[in-house]
Formats: sequence, C-alpha cells, structure tokens
Amino acid sequence: MMDTAQIAALIQAGLPDAQVDVRDPQNDRTHFEATVISPSFEGKSRVQQHKMVYATLGDSFNGPLHALQLTTLAKEIKS
Repeated sequence: MMDTAQIAALIQAGLPDAQVDVRDPQNDRTHFEATVISPSFEGKSRVQQHKMVYATLGDSFNGPLHALQLTTLAKEIKS
C-alpha cells in the first residue's frame, strides 16, 4: 500500500516545480485524489498534463496504487 506522502514525493521528484496536494478521502490507502499545480503544464492539454503526472508515478499502478483522481493546473487560482 502507498500513502499520501509517498505519492506526493514521487510526483514532486518528477515535477520539481510543482505544488502537490495528495488526499486519501476514503482513508483506504488505495483511492487517492491529487491536485498538482505546475508551470510545466502551461500550454499543454489536460490529457498531456495528466500523462506528465502519471509518468512520475512509474509502475505504481501495477502494484500498490489503485486509483488517482487528478486535478492539474498551470498556476494557482487566487480566490
């Protein structure tokens, strides 16, 4: 099983300029949600952004990681 810190660390290692927030809303350590904000996403489609994040996770989906709901942004939205 993985935890939020491990997932965040993998994403952060692959996208060093990113702000990463990973949550485990069901508290089951298999279904996660992540918000990733990175200037590297600028000009890229949502699919391309998600592929960039998935690439940072390597083969995690072949083992401990079951589901990851992603929200990706090129810059933080100010409220």
